Amino acid sequence: MSVLEPLAAPPASPGAEASAAPAAEAGAPWAEVLRRFRRDRAGMAALVVLSVIVLAALLAPWICSAALHQSPYRLHIMDRIAVHGREVEVVSDDGLPVGPNPRLLLGADLLGRDLLSRLLYGARFSLAAASLGTLLAVLVGLAAGLIAGFYRGLADAVISRFVDAMMAIPVLLLAIALAAVLRQGSLGIVVLVLALVNWTYLARIIRAEVLSLRGRDFIEAARAMGASDLAILTRHLLPNLAGPLIVFGTLSVAGNILLESALSFLGVGIQPPSPSWGNMIQEGIAFYRVAWWITLFPGIAILLTVVCLNLAGEALREALHPGARPEGLP
Repeated sequence: MSVLEPLAAPPASPGAEASAAPAAEAGAPWAEVLRRFRRDRAGMAALVVLSVIVLAALLAPWICSAALHQSPYRLHIMDRIAVHGREVEVVSDDGLPVGPNPRLLLGADLLGRDLLSRLLYGARFSLAAASLGTLLAVLVGLAAGLIAGFYRGLADAVISRFVDAMMAIPVLLLAIALAAVLRQGSLGIVVLVLALVNWTYLARIIRAEVLSLRGRDFIEAARAMGASDLAILTRHLLPNLAGPLIVFGTLSVAGNILLESALSFLGVGIQPPSPSWGNMIQEGIAFYRVAWWITLFPGIAILLTVVCLNLAGEALREALHPGARPEGLP
């Protein structure tokens, strides 16, 4: 069973137009997909919230400097601030930071840094790692799936067995092993790790889609007109894979946010002092009873982002193929 019915494929030539018509009628036009998506209130609400989160992350330097007048890296250990008419230490003598207050809206962390500024900058690192990791996984998985499904034979056997071997290893264990071997813990390394553990899912999806499409009439018509393999792959198969790619990308970003947070929490992801939602939780987990805000607000940010991405992804999946419950997406 295919993941999604193909969207309309452009005919190879006027002579192939009749053969391509059934394939074109099988998929919903993008205008119809957009109309269905707009009717999903949960999906639209999730999209609005995601837009706010992404915009806040993009504007984090301006918000922190112009609006909050705080830096995510500045230490306030020795500072005193006015809270409700009295002066208090940002970090008390017993090492506990001040909680949410009018000066530091979400409170301070254990080093006296403004938590809201670090939360905004953490969004930049977490969203960038998840998005770039997904993009790289899409490129690798798309190439592997196209080759395996289109050429079959030895190429299919080698790629499929390698994918099976990779998927037999638990994702988190594989990610930790890769991150530990690569060691650096920079954004680039985290992106590479996220891509290496996620491309296999898309490769299987694309392979199944290509296997179902390669025997369609519009592909046979393109072959009969003398189209090369590269032309068939790029002009006829690739447009029909847009639906699965978009849905996979949306849902994969959500999974990658959780995976990046887990890696950072375990100390093999984004390394301090660069903030990410995962290492912010790790820094405050030992003090959650007395400084609950350090772990609570990054946790809420992760939860809200992942839930909205999943709601938007499900709405998009339903818009592309109403009434279906396709299998295979992570």
